[in-house]
Amino acid sequence: MTSTTAPPATRRAAEAPRSGAAPRTGRKRSSTIIVTAILVVVALYFLVPVYWVLVASTKTTQDLFSTNGFLLSGHFALWDNLARVLSYDDGVFLRWFLNSVLYAGVGALLATYLAAAGGYALAKYEFRGRNAVFGTILGGVLVPGTATALPMFLLFSQLGLANTYWSVLIPSLVSPFGLFLCRIYAQATVDTALIEAARIDGAGELKIFHTIGLRVLTPALVTVFLFQLVGIWNNYFLPLVMLSDSKLYPITLGLNNWLSQVDRLPEFYELTTGGVLLSIIPLAIAMIVLQRFWRGGLTEGAVK
Repeated sequence: MTSTTAPPATRRAAEAPRSGAAPRTGRKRSSTIIVTAILVVVALYFLVPVYWVLVASTKTTQDLFSTNGFLLSGHFALWDNLARVLSYDDGVFLRWFLNSVLYAGVGALLATYLAAAGGYALAKYEFRGRNAVFGTILGGVLVPGTATALPMFLLFSQLGLANTYWSVLIPSLVSPFGLFLCRIYAQATVDTALIEAARIDGAGELKIFHTIGLRVLTPALVTVFLFQLVGIWNNYFLPLVMLSDSKLYPITLGLNNWLSQVDRLPEFYELTTGGVLLSIIPLAIAMIVLQRFWRGGLTEGAVK
């Protein structure tokens, strides 16, 4: 009769993985807790100001300073405040809103297209000085917009374009970061063999770019578009330098104009908070609508 008891060395070898599983699970759980806590703090950092704007826009000027900033007051004045924002000075806020839509919408769309064309060309065409061109354009990322605003104002003044829509729209068409992203993405995703096959079928270069390049670059284009849209929508310094006519103001400049009058007319607090609430709605809608394209681009190629 043979014994079924395993030797001590065999038992230790079998128990070793199980004895080490608990510490690894504990470390993984603690890391998850730490990462989650950090993400919660970051989320609160971004969401608390939005919550404050939502609460402040429901208050009158008196309640704004006499009640807790994060709690609703007894008088819910949101609809009255929004009505005053939309009707003040013959609806000038609506004009500012449409100006921002023009600057940010058209500017972001054209900037995205130009970045896609430039990035695609730098990634898929071999020509002398390609890296030098890319490096020069990429250097634009290191130059702050405030450093170029005054030279651009002098240039646009000589061209007779200062204090016009073009003075804000044209500088918004340049996105060095967008070109960098599109070039990197085109190198990784646009198959050269696919381009060669299209050329053999008789397709021209522009047709290949529009039918193949743009479709493959869609996730990167959504990212560039969102960055440009938010950047142009929130841009304050460039319109401040370029524009003197209040009818050409974007929302950022118009709201700052209202805020500068609160010392003389305290009711402008209500107009400012209500206007800020309305100004963040288009950005929130754009993020919600386009996030599925963005998320799909970030995970593309993760699973083969």
